[in-house]
Amino acid sequence: MFYALLALALIYDFLNGFHDSANLVATAIYSRSIHPRLALLLAAASEFAGPFLFGVAVATTIGYELLDERVLQTPVILAALGAAVIWNLITWLLGIPSSSSHALLGGLLGAAIAFSRGVAIIRMAGLLHVILALLLSPLAGMIASFLIMKGMLRLLRNATPRASAVFRRLQILTLIGLGLSHGSNDAQKTMGIIALGLLVTGRTQQFTVPVWVIAISAGAIALGTSLGGWRLIRTLGGRIFRVRPIHGFTSQVAGAGVILGAALLGGPVSTTHVLSSAIVGVGAAERINKVRWNILGEMVLAWLLTIPLTALLAGLIFLILDLALPLG
Repeated sequence: MFYALLALALIYDFLNGFHDSANLVATAIYSRSIHPRLALLLAAASEFAGPFLFGVAVATTIGYELLDERVLQTPVILAALGAAVIWNLITWLLGIPSSSSHALLGGLLGAAIAFSRGVAIIRMAGLLHVILALLLSPLAGMIASFLIMKGMLRLLRNATPRASAVFRRLQILTLIGLGLSHGSNDAQKTMGIIALGLLVTGRTQQFTVPVWVIAISAGAIALGTSLGGWRLIRTLGGRIFRVRPIHGFTSQVAGAGVILGAALLGGPVSTTHVLSSAIVGVGAAERINKVRWNILGEMVLAWLLTIPLTALLAGLIFLILDLALPLG
């Protein structure tokens, strides 16, 4: 059972990287700052390094602070991962940037509620921590990018076209920073799940994240990123707002700052939400009618549906597993 959990966790992690590669590289690619393949490889390498540099606070939040230990059973975790994987595949096929973090959260809650037949097993303080991080981070990304973009436009109002060449080069640095922040936040969600699996199967006596778990989780998400989810890259790079080098640089700076700050505080955030909101922020700062609000509306609808639908799906998967592996 543990090896099934490990395999499914790494599949989720790979798809998270594949799915979220758009968040990291779309603006750099569509502003023509860097070759697409090089952008993906650079983002993947940075992602791999992130968890080793910035700790595992998010893994502790996901794996230890959300649910009561009575519900921490292997089939519950398998059901949560299964729902998150299915949702990631569906939204990738449809080209909709959705949140892997929301999918995992919804899966954990749905499977846990199905197991306990109620909500008493949810640790409300931990849930509030997660919900606040997920809800406030997109707003922070939008506000930060809006303000930075306004400042940049004011500073560069007399700049020559050569400024675009400078921003193209700067985007390589911000892409590395974004990869580090993404790896330090998103890869940790898988680490938390695997560490939880080690605990519930008796392989560890307390919740801890071994180095080998950090390495394989960082490797799986980096591999997914290196292959790139091109359907989603097109959506984020061109459909919301026509991105130029200054927009790419500004949205990456704002997004990386919000994501890394949340990771250091142990708050799991959706990089999809943060960076999509940052793109909206830079577009609105330049001219509000340039933002394609109908595309953003489609994305928000997917965001709102993710937690309830993955919760229902995880609950169904758990009931199926419980028939084969009854927990009593």
